[in-house]
Amino acid sequence: MLELKDVHVGYGRSDVIHGATITVASEGVSAVLGHNGAGKTTLLRAAVGLLRPRSGSIVFDGEDVTSLRPSARVARGLAYVPQGQQSFGQLSTMENLQVIADGYGARKERIAEALDRFPALTEVLDRQAGLLSGGQRQQLAIARALITRPRMLILDEPTEGIQPSVVAEIERNILGLIGEGGLGVLLVEQHIGFAMESAGVYYIIESGRVTASGAGGKDSVAEVRERMTI
Repeated sequence: MLELKDVHVGYGRSDVIHGATITVASEGVSAVLGHNGAGKTTLLRAAVGLLRPRSGSIVFDGEDVTSLRPSARVARGLAYVPQGQQSFGQLSTMENLQVIADGYGARKERIAEALDRFPALTEVLDRQAGLLSGGQRQQLAIARALITRPRMLILDEPTEGIQPSVVAEIERNILGLIGEGGLGVLLVEQHIGFAMESAGVYYIIESGRVTASGAGGKDSVAEVRERMTI
C-alpha cells in the first residue's frame, strides 16, 4: 500500500500541493484526476521521491519513505512512468529494455515478459526509440518499468497523445496486471473514461487540493465529469 498523508510539496517557496491525502491499495488502481495545472504530476514526483515534501509523509508498505531517494524506492518496488513517453531516443527498442534489465538477474526472462505484454514492440526491436510512434514509445516506457517487476506502478498520463487502439491496449495490460494480483497502480489521467474503467478508487485534485473522492467504475463516469465541470 502507498499512502500520501497530508502532503505539502512544491517548487522554491511556493506550494503546489496543499495537504493532499491519497491511498493506493496493494492491488488495484487508484486514479488521480484533474485539469492541467492542478498539481497531479507534482504529487507523483513527491510519491516517487523526485520532490521532497515540506510536510506530511509518504508511506510504502508500512515504511516511511519520505526521506528516501528515488533509487531506494525503486528497490522497494516502486516504478514510475513519467509523462511524455520517455526513453533513450538514440538507443534501439531492445537496447532500451536491456539498459533496465542489466540491473536485474534473468535479463532475457524479464525482457521476454515485457514483450509478451506489448507484442507490437517485437516488430521494432532494432528501431531507434526516437523514431517510434507516440504509442510505441509509451508502450516501451511501460515495458521498461515492468522489467523491474514492481509492486506499485505509478503512471502519469499514459494515454496522452495516443491513438484509441493503443489506449485500449494499454488499458487491457493494466487490467491484466491487476487481475494477476500483487500490483497496485497510481494513475494520473485526464481521459476520464479510461481512468474510471480501470480505477477502483478516484481522487479529484483542484488547485493542489483533493476536493472529491469515491469509487471508480463505469457507473461513476458521469458523476466525475460533473464534478470536474463545477
